[in-house]
Amino acid sequence: MKVTEVEIKDVELPGTMQRAMAKQAEAEREKRAKIIHAEGELQASSQLAQAAAVIGSQPATLQLRYLQTLTEIAVEKNSTIIFPLPIDLIEPLIDLLHRNNATAANELHDGPVSSLPAYPQR
Repeated sequence: MKVTEVEIKDVELPGTMQRAMAKQAEAEREKRAKIIHAEGELQASSQLAQAAAVIGSQPATLQLRYLQTLTEIAVEKNSTIIFPLPIDLIEPLIDLLHRNNATAANELHDGPVSSLPAYPQR
C-alpha cells in the first residue's frame, strides 16, 4: 500500500496544550518588546551623550535650552513658573547695590565720598 496524500480536516487540542502555546506566544511577544525597548534606550542614551557634548562645549547653550524648556512648559500649562537666575547674571547688580549702599552710608557719616570703596573681585 502506498500513501500519496494526507489531509487533516479538524484538529482539537486539549485545553492545557492551548494554554501552554498561548503562554509561549505571549512570552515571545514580551521578549521582542523588551528588545525593542532596549534598542530605543541605547539610541536615546547615545543621542543624550552627543547633546551633552554640544552643550558642554558652548556655555550659553545650556541657558538657551533652559529657556526653551520654560517656553514649552508655559505653552502646555498655564501656571506660575519660578525662574531662577544664574548668579553670574545678577552678581554685577548685587555689587552695584553694595557700592551704592556703602557710598550712601559713608556720606551720612563722613560727608561726600570722592571714590568708591574697593571690593574684592569674586
